[in-house]
Amino acid sequence: MKQFTKAEEDIMQILWRLKKANVKAIIEEFPDPKPAYNTVSTIVRILEGKGFVDYEKAGKGHVYFPLMAKQDYSNQSINKLVDNYFQGSFKSMVSFFVKKNDMDIKDLESVLKEINKKDS
Repeated sequence: MKQFTKAEEDIMQILWRLKKANVKAIIEEFPDPKPAYNTVSTIVRILEGKGFVDYEKAGKGHVYFPLMAKQDYSNQSINKLVDNYFQGSFKSMVSFFVKKNDMDIKDLESVLKEINKKDS
């Protein structure tokens, strides 16, 4: 699976939120200082080339929309993280986050409840 650059991810987050948008609408979602129109347009075309974005004609311009759901990308990214850094073990990943982030017992119990919900 292809990964996003930081700039691509920023634009995809906006497109996932808006569902459809032209370049101007994407730029409006950025905090100040806003990126240049040409920069955003170029990145959107790169995302299109990678197969993450497509467009519809709208007058003289284009309205862009994501081809991959945010949840699908998130799942693939997490699986890649687990495979590359935790030898495919979700247990190792959870253990890492518990140790490194001083996760308290209430947080861990909450995670376990979510896991148990999935199993039932």
